Amino acid sequence: DLVCRIGDRIATGMAVLATCAGVILLAENVVPKQASLGALAVDVGRNAYGRQVASSVEEVSVAPVLGPPPSMEGIFIRAPVISRVGDPVEVLGRRGSDPVIVRQGRLLGVTFHPELTADHRVHEVDVRLGEGRNG
Repeated sequence: DLVCRIGDRIATGMAVLATCAGVILLAENVVPKQASLGALAVDVGRNAYGRQVASSVEEVSVAPVLGPPPSMEGIFIRAPVISRVGDPVEVLGRRGSDPVIVRQGRLLGVTFHPELTADHRVHEVDVRLGEGRNG
């Protein structure tokens, strides 16, 4: 089935950009409990920032690997929260103290919607990962 095929591709090194619900699908553990690929060493809580009417635009501080400036706009729509970051996950962006951009090898997880902004840095990191470069 499709889930197995995607899991197999991830296991063989396919680069993945997972945004919002995609992070839920990659996470090791999800609250409330649901099936996931377990490929990304994080725990997530679904809809942690509220219902759709509570969607918001927030400042996200970013790691230097994303380049200047040191922050970007994040659009959070029923976004998951990352409640645990395990090894070897690297946090590349935070909303306050919450990790919202994470990388593990060629997996890039983003709990907001970077495609809805004019800032292309998350997508540029994804392209570099897809080319086999380290973010």
